[in-house]
Amino acid sequence: MNRALGLGFLAFLVSIPFWIGDQYLLHILINAGIFVIGAMSLNLLLGYTGQLSLGHVAFFGIGAYTSALLSLGFDVTTFWGGELVVGPQPVWLSFLAGIVLAGLAGWFIGRISFKVRGAYFVIITISFAEVTKLVALNWVDLTEGPMALISIPPFSVSIPGIWEATFYGKTPNYYIMLAIGVVSYIVIKRLVNSRLGRAMVALRENEPLAMSVGIDVTRYLVLAAVVSAAIAGAAGGLYTHYVRIVDPDVFLFIYTVTMVIMVITGGKGTLAGPIVGGIIFGVLPEILREFMGPEAQWVTYGAVMIAIVMFLPEGIVPALTRFWERRKESRDASDRMITGRAASSATETPSE
Repeated sequence: MNRALGLGFLAFLVSIPFWIGDQYLLHILINAGIFVIGAMSLNLLLGYTGQLSLGHVAFFGIGAYTSALLSLGFDVTTFWGGELVVGPQPVWLSFLAGIVLAGLAGWFIGRISFKVRGAYFVIITISFAEVTKLVALNWVDLTEGPMALISIPPFSVSIPGIWEATFYGKTPNYYIMLAIGVVSYIVIKRLVNSRLGRAMVALRENEPLAMSVGIDVTRYLVLAAVVSAAIAGAAGGLYTHYVRIVDPDVFLFIYTVTMVIMVITGGKGTLAGPIVGGIIFGVLPEILREFMGPEAQWVTYGAVMIAIVMFLPEGIVPALTRFWERRKESRDASDRMITGRAASSATETPSE
């Protein structure tokens, strides 16, 4: 049932560009999809290991800047006085490099951060995000600082000397976003359903007990951080090649807050939760824009979020799952009762 529902939902997503004629709506869906990918990556940490990272946007920005810089090429003076010159690289290679560098940053932060827990871990992640923002803002020779990197090439695929395709326009970028989202979902699903994922959940539920049965806390938490950061880096690379401009605002704290909202309201620790929360809170601001002013938009946005947290404290997906299970149990019990009565009636002896 779940598999059929998932395939049906995927088929619906694939069909969207065929019946949505408004390119602006497609643009909204692409932006929402990018943040859904970021929310899925954050859910791996927050939902399955119980570690709240409020600096997750740093990995998003690292992926964005790495992919942009390598695809454009750069010339920068190194710290030891030499000059590093890198020519423009293929977009697909730059994109993969952004994923790898974001994953390495996740490994580094994981190694130094998972020695602490709780508020201390949150402070370290926020500090890391602020440091990356300051680097992007002040290393003008490399990043152009507040002037931004512009004219970033769009996604392209080529066979040198034979064939080349460049993905301009909303529809090709929508399908690229969808493909990256599906791959990210599969990676996360395979991980959390494996022995490694069960160990992560054990750490979330009861870390001392997990340690007592031999689970290496640092190893599994760092693994989650690396995969989470790499997927966030993929979202950042997707963003930068779609909008074709990137500046230090990509590290804004509000982006991390948005991802956290998507995870918590959708249902942390569930595969579908970030997708549902991401679609709702990615599209909702644009819907509200049609009916009310900016101030009323934020008030309504906050009211919807508070209502979900109050009435569905575990998130939308867990609430819907419990509702469906109760309906199924009630239907099964009713069927058993009817079957039992029918069997009882059939065995009764007619009275004279």
